[in-house]
Amino acid sequence: MKRTEAETVGQIISRLLKAENLEGKFDEQRVAALWPEVVGQGINRYTVDRYVRSGVLHVTISSAPLRNELMLHRSRLVARLNDFVGRTVIHDVVFH
Repeated sequence: MKRTEAETVGQIISRLLKAENLEGKFDEQRVAALWPEVVGQGINRYTVDRYVRSGVLHVTISSAPLRNELMLHRSRLVARLNDFVGRTVIHDVVFH
């Protein structure tokens, strides 16, 4: 049996995601999961639902004034979310 270099669990998962062509879907899920960390608990408290479809993060906000305020900062939110993931995953945010 040939001895190879030890790999971390993260490296193994990364290799598996790449082999199965699931990196994009995984990163989309990471963007949705990072929403509370990026916007903070104050805004996340009004978040009802969030998901990514075709490079667009859809977020349902229960407060109309907050929804309007977030629309003004869409480009900054997109940049911050992509920065947290480390690559461009989404290109827009739509608020419902």
